[in-house]
Amino acid sequence: MKQDPTFSCHQDSAPRGGCGGRRKRREKMLDASDIRLLMLHFLAQNNAHGYELIKSIEELSKGEYSPSPGIIYPNLTLLEEMDAIRVVDAHATRKAYTLNAAGRTLLSEQHAHIQHLIGRLASLATLVNNRSLPDVDQAIYRMRTALNARLSQEDISPQALEKVIDALNVAAAKIAAS
Repeated sequence: MKQDPTFSCHQDSAPRGGCGGRRKRREKMLDASDIRLLMLHFLAQNNAHGYELIKSIEELSKGEYSPSPGIIYPNLTLLEEMDAIRVVDAHATRKAYTLNAAGRTLLSEQHAHIQHLIGRLASLATLVNNRSLPDVDQAIYRMRTALNARLSQEDISPQALEKVIDALNVAAAKIAAS
């Protein structure tokens, strides 16, 4: 079976700028092709409605990421058009979907990438749990407060700025090596 280009596999999306360069927009957690693969993964386990797929993906991150209906439902339609899924009962009030042979093939071909996606969402939950530990939360607060106070000064010298950058790089290296 020929690979559909809408199922491009990548590691992460490129960061985007926003608001005239003043604020950076948060990078999208998953793109549409990632969402489709996760939907196929869950449909391989059980038939599901769109809402149930949203909840299944949300549970991977323990509530830290939830795809919007605006991404789920159009992708259900696309998967149906690709013959990867089908509606279980066309006369039901809520459409439940099941996996077709083409969907199973896509799952098989993309197994490693799906495992990577599942790992990313699971690590997000771990990150949030560890950041919420009181000592970690306080240390992050103190670092952010000190950094913002220093960088908000208009007359910061290039030497002072270099010291701030060096301190951040040293702290990052120590954290990475811990």
